[in-house]
Amino acid sequence: MDLGYIRVAAAVPHVRVADCKYNRTRICNLIDEAVKKDVQIMVFPELCITSYTCGDLFHQRLLLDSAEEQLKEILLATKDVETVVIVGMPVPAGNQLFNCAVVLQKGNILGVVPKTYIPNHSEFYEKRWFASSAHTLSNTITICNQQVPFGTDLLFKDDKVCFGIEICEDLWAPIPPSSFHCLNGAKLIFNLSASNEVIGKTEYRTSLVKQQSARCIAGYVYVSAGGGESTTDVVFSGHAIIAENGSILCESKKFDEQEQLIISEIDMDRLALDRQKTTSFMAPPGRSANLSSNYRIVPFKLKDVNIQHIHRHIEPYPFVPQAEEKRKKRCEEIFSIQVAGLSKRIRHTGLKKAVIGISGGLDSTLALLVTVKTFDKLGIDRKNIIGIMMPGFGTTERTSNNARKLMESLGVTIREISIKEACIQHFKDIGHEPQVHDITFENAQARERTQILMDIANKEGGLVIGTGDLSELALGWATYNGDHMSMYAVNSGIPKTLVRFLVQWVAEDYMDANSRETLLDILDTPISPELLPANAKGEIEQKTEDIVGPYELHDFFLYQMIRFGFSPRKIFFLAKKAFGQKYTPEFIKKWLKTFYSRFFSQQFKRSCLPDGPKVGSINLSPRGDWRMPSDASSKIWMDEVDAL
Repeated sequence: MDLGYIRVAAAVPHVRVADCKYNRTRICNLIDEAVKKDVQIMVFPELCITSYTCGDLFHQRLLLDSAEEQLKEILLATKDVETVVIVGMPVPAGNQLFNCAVVLQKGNILGVVPKTYIPNHSEFYEKRWFASSAHTLSNTITICNQQVPFGTDLLFKDDKVCFGIEICEDLWAPIPPSSFHCLNGAKLIFNLSASNEVIGKTEYRTSLVKQQSARCIAGYVYVSAGGGESTTDVVFSGHAIIAENGSILCESKKFDEQEQLIISEIDMDRLALDRQKTTSFMAPPGRSANLSSNYRIVPFKLKDVNIQHIHRHIEPYPFVPQAEEKRKKRCEEIFSIQVAGLSKRIRHTGLKKAVIGISGGLDSTLALLVTVKTFDKLGIDRKNIIGIMMPGFGTTERTSNNARKLMESLGVTIREISIKEACIQHFKDIGHEPQVHDITFENAQARERTQILMDIANKEGGLVIGTGDLSELALGWATYNGDHMSMYAVNSGIPKTLVRFLVQWVAEDYMDANSRETLLDILDTPISPELLPANAKGEIEQKTEDIVGPYELHDFFLYQMIRFGFSPRKIFFLAKKAFGQKYTPEFIKKWLKTFYSRFFSQQFKRSCLPDGPKVGSINLSPRGDWRMPSDASSKIWMDEVDAL
């Protein structure tokens, strides 16, 4: 099953300074371990065959000969190994010595890449021993009796992956070589490094790797020298990082006494889609020819691995940061975006009043909180916020009480208008039996509520604030021209899983005891439109997640489909990993099918959405992020779900 993943590894061996034979044994042991774990490409630290800290010993012919001899031994030991291995060593060429990465597979050297930027500052004196790649005199080199490509213009390419290489200081340059590699097709970069530790350097180094992987929309595998390097003047920690488009997938333990092999999978499908969507991912205008004319492609055959298990963590709640501090900051930022959007709309219209339907549910609660904050920001009296309770056939005492208590604690104007008599009259007018609790019964109530809100807004000179969220828009869980419609939809960019955390954040950080208690009870209330009568105990009978499925699953499906363009098969694979401890594969498949069915069939509702602020990378506005024909066929997606 090809899901677009490439399994990569960064290896940190324990070395002895200038003992190439010992270092070779450590390298080979880690190669063996990687092979057992089906690693397809792996990388070792800079100059790992000799060790980085040999100093003037790099000018000793015996050391250079020993390095080449041990490279031969590595080639012999890996003659049947399909894993691509990248090792570091000093390589003489002409009258110069280069700090190089050697790429090998199945006993053959695919190419040798020299370092470009040679540091000669502070504790670094590499120019004392090594020349820059800018000074190479030939584009081939003979090493271990093999004539192989030599230079920084090499890209190693298979049908599934194209990768490039840079070495340590190259990453710290204003324009790293990897930038050009990626503009010319590389989606994966390997960096062999020997970066010593000083205070604050780890954070800076990590930020460089994250930023370069993001800027290049690429996978980035970085590994630095570790245990065994000389500590005469500096110390190395064995820092290794596997990153993908700005995110850290895996990281080594610094200063670990044991050798390390960190493994993860790079999602090539994700990178490909992100590059397709990012129209600024290109060479600077007028420089395209200069960037691409000199690159040489080195073909190779990637080890075929049937990846059924992935090492990388799959976040079940992609819209919600798991770290509490980060989650609070995210909530504050989102809330500020909502408030800023509504503030601009109110200033533009000149209106001084807002009208909101308050049900006692999560969405209307968040919309009310945003509106209150907006009015405070604009210096408008909260009494100009008209919160309207519109009890119907399914309204429960719990939600009704919560709606009233919340509005009282916030100091907004409260109105209560029952929709029962109006709906009964409407049923008579259209010849519908009230005892028939079908779609007409439900939607008539939603449209009656919207009519009330719109008419009061006209009467009062106010703005109707929409309460529907992103998850409801994705599933079409809204009545067309009912709760689907408003004058400004403040929640339209926020998924249901995030709505809950936003309300909780406001409750904990900004509310007094009374408001907090009400908000916490709202958080504990089952999600429901309350369009069907309550049960005999007066409790909510119509529970949304019993009908359309868990919102945590649908938000996960939505994120993977829209953000990365993944297929149903891949989303199913990821969902099983993310929710495997909670839901069975059959359960996940059932609701995945529901998601695709509803997402396609309900596009017509999204094609005429009210304005509302975008808050994250996923948005379904027809004017911005998601332009889809309402009559598109879902057949190929549904067929793939059925085949799972």
